[in-house]
Amino acid sequence: MSDYKKDSISLKGAVGLGTGVMISAGIFALLGQVAEMAGSWFPLIFIGGAIVTAFSAYSYIKMSSEYPSAGGIGMFLVKAYGKGTITASAALLMAISMVINQSLVARTFGTYTLQIFDVNETSFLVPILGVGLLTFAFIVNITGNRFIQSFTSIVSLLKIAGLAIFAIVGLWIAGFSIEGAAGGGGNSYVDQTLVSAIAAMALTILSFKGFTTITNSGSEITKPKKNIGRAIMISISISAIIYVLLAWAVSSNLSLNEIIEAKDYALAEAAKPVLGEYGLWFTVAIAIIATISGIIASVFAVSRMLAMLTDMKLIPHKHFGMPGSIQKHTLVYTIVLAMLLTILFDLSRIASMGAILYLVMDIIIHWGVFKHLREKVGPNPAIVLSALILDVVVLGAFISVKISTDPLIVVLSIIFMILIFAGERLFLRKMDDSK
Repeated sequence: MSDYKKDSISLKGAVGLGTGVMISAGIFALLGQVAEMAGSWFPLIFIGGAIVTAFSAYSYIKMSSEYPSAGGIGMFLVKAYGKGTITASAALLMAISMVINQSLVARTFGTYTLQIFDVNETSFLVPILGVGLLTFAFIVNITGNRFIQSFTSIVSLLKIAGLAIFAIVGLWIAGFSIEGAAGGGGNSYVDQTLVSAIAAMALTILSFKGFTTITNSGSEITKPKKNIGRAIMISISISAIIYVLLAWAVSSNLSLNEIIEAKDYALAEAAKPVLGEYGLWFTVAIAIIATISGIIASVFAVSRMLAMLTDMKLIPHKHFGMPGSIQKHTLVYTIVLAMLLTILFDLSRIASMGAILYLVMDIIIHWGVFKHLREKVGPNPAIVLSALILDVVVLGAFISVKISTDPLIVVLSIIFMILIFAGERLFLRKMDDSK
């Protein structure tokens, strides 16, 4: 059986887990990609992403208040759709999108660490460092909840303070200008349109989705009916403020072309004109701290979600001779899959696939709440429908842009989702036949 410990995570610890996941890859790896899609006013896209995320969070908060569970999203889907293919497949989409996020964070760790040594981000050392970070995250996660929440809470506080200092100093040097980044002689990287700006929101939503880490630890949070919602909104608010300040600071100190050129390490590049060589070291140090805490918190949540799905017999499970609980086994699976993705994909494609899978799952959640749980959960249907429509619009824009710029990742994402739904259908049918 899985080992869930009731009341083992405080409100502060839950906020630490949420911000720990969000303020990592979100600003370090995605800032340049958002700028590439959205253009010179890309800091505003983070505000748009926060608004869309707040609408989405409403469904999760209502569900968490009614069904606090260590399975989080997996349990929500069971309540909405029953123990069937939709539930199992959507839950796996969520879990895998979180694992994809872990590989995004791992590669971000490698990319920023190598900036100290002036090593190109295409170096083979990037995935090697990423795999090393994932190994460290595994070791930390087997130590238990209390250490994890203490570690992530302290580290989250350090990185938030550090990033806030960087942003304020950068804005002060730039005279707190509110102008967008200049094109630097014309941007030849992407044709920015309203559609591409909306598409960019998909990446900012990916940078906010760490709030689901809190729902996936629901039954372990003290006073869950009250504190889950609080922790989610506090985490989103803190992250939104930090994201906007940092994006504003970067756009005030680099041209748009410079931001896009340094896409995978834009924050480190912006540190050079702001604080010189010491600024680079400071930013890399914060990036290392942020990615370490982010990956530890994410692995913590995913392994528990997968363990709950296993307990509910919604996904297949093999021990492979490993001792210990199911949760320990799912922790191993989570880390191994994240390592493979870290080795095989670059940051841009990892982020794109993660955004597509997450938004599809999010749409399924909102429809389940609106269609099947309105009477039980008691949500405002207008808010839930608004969240669903916003997700559909953003996902449609993102796929439209990616089809024209990187169709392979769209095809791979669709094939991957088809395989998940087909595989789950076969597994569940086999389980029914064996009864």
